[in-house]
Amino acid sequence: MKSLLIFVSIIFIGQKGLSQETNNKVVDSLYKEDQFYAAVTYNLLGNKPEEISQGSFSTGFHFGYIKDMPINKKRNVALGLGLGYSANSFNNNLYLNKDSNGTISYSVLEDSDTFTKNKLSMHLLEVPFEFRWRTSNATDYKFWRVYTGFKFGYVLSNTAKYKGDLGNSKLKKINDFNSMQYGLTLSVGYNTWNLYLYYALNSIFSKDALLDGSAIDLNAIKVGLMFYIL
Repeated sequence: MKSLLIFVSIIFIGQKGLSQETNNKVVDSLYKEDQFYAAVTYNLLGNKPEEISQGSFSTGFHFGYIKDMPINKKRNVALGLGLGYSANSFNNNLYLNKDSNGTISYSVLEDSDTFTKNKLSMHLLEVPFEFRWRTSNATDYKFWRVYTGFKFGYVLSNTAKYKGDLGNSKLKKINDFNSMQYGLTLSVGYNTWNLYLYYALNSIFSKDALLDGSAIDLNAIKVGLMFYIL
């Protein structure tokens, strides 16, 4: 929670500073909008079997740059293409265990009282592509926006951490993770506050990850707030 408050405070300070700076600028008829972004999300697991559940608060932090490319004369419709970074955690009861041969097996922790931590983490390099509609103009910096698009991500690292009755473990570079993650995005809001949604179209795990003989088809769903900076 402390890191979340620091994250949001930095965004607000940046917004305030940039808005003050913008007020002193000459009107730019070729203006662009929202080229830097930062978001904080609550992460959910979709397509869960009944025995898999989430516990605690699973978070995501995302930031990056999007090149804004207006496609009409009013410059309120644009395309956006960018590059960003995303850090995500998923607290749940899916336990990953590696044997002496390096083989990973999957099981469900049925009693939440037997562990204090069981978390999957991913760090991704992301490429967002957006179709952007807004009510902005060259002098109005408070406006409505609806940005929808597609985000492609490459998993830079992944870990599975466990602390409980079975001991402490930390697995890294798990090959059963899909190295490519992609999904649909939507950002809707006014001025500073924008609701953000990401829905993954593919699974976190590859087909090699099996639970009781069936593929683990969990996908990522992220819901939160998006902040844009000029």
